[in-house]
Amino acid sequence: MSPIKTVIHGALGKVGQVLVSSLAKTPEIKLVGAVDLKAAGGKITLPDGSAIPFSTNLEEIIIQTKPQVIIDFTLAHASMPAVRIAARHKVNLVIGTTGFKAEEVAEMKQLADTNKVGMILASNFALGAVLMMHFAKLASKYMDYAEIIELHHEQKADAPSGTALSTARAMAAYRGRPFSQAADDGKNLPSRGEKTGGVTIHSVRLPGLMAHQEVLFGGLGQTLSVRHDTNGRECYVPGVLLAVQAVVKQTGLVQGLESLLNL
Repeated sequence: MSPIKTVIHGALGKVGQVLVSSLAKTPEIKLVGAVDLKAAGGKITLPDGSAIPFSTNLEEIIIQTKPQVIIDFTLAHASMPAVRIAARHKVNLVIGTTGFKAEEVAEMKQLADTNKVGMILASNFALGAVLMMHFAKLASKYMDYAEIIELHHEQKADAPSGTALSTARAMAAYRGRPFSQAADDGKNLPSRGEKTGGVTIHSVRLPGLMAHQEVLFGGLGQTLSVRHDTNGRECYVPGVLLAVQAVVKQTGLVQGLESLLNL
């Protein structure tokens, strides 16, 4: 199979920079362009010294480079216009941005179906995090109380994180009945965190952290902890590569990497 022609949207972001550096060295991928609001100079240099087109204008890059896939790691308000442009040009999408509203996800599905393109939307591309979410989902049938503590760097815009919300929703759906709740008279509700699917989520934002999540279960005389820690943004590369290779073979919207791992 020929290398997949790919554009990175959000190329100067923390994850975007890692993807540019890593995917440029990956035989399965051919980086043909990059987009970022802070783009300057018209070219971005790859690790081997070659250069690819670089612009603030996604549509211009699509027309110029004719990619098969766009990888989007930006913010929700920047991602949705990119999704609409990519779908209109019949370009597949791998989306790692979080913070979308339900109606925006519904629009993604409609755009993918109407334009017959593939879209993979995932709250986390670290394969260890996907496994953590899966293990937590399996445990949810057997433990009656559950809370999530998610910890991220101080510049993360959304709280709770997309991964924490996805985990709580998956746990509640798999369990099929509400989790039990600790006693609460309502007066201390803000300090108890946000409740999703009967799971209380606590968000921590501090410098020195990257991305961490612990799912805590409580039962009669016992507790269970499932935790994942991200120590470098390179952890996202294998999951992104897996998604890029999969998205060119499908149409429609897929949420999460679970199906790609046959979980």
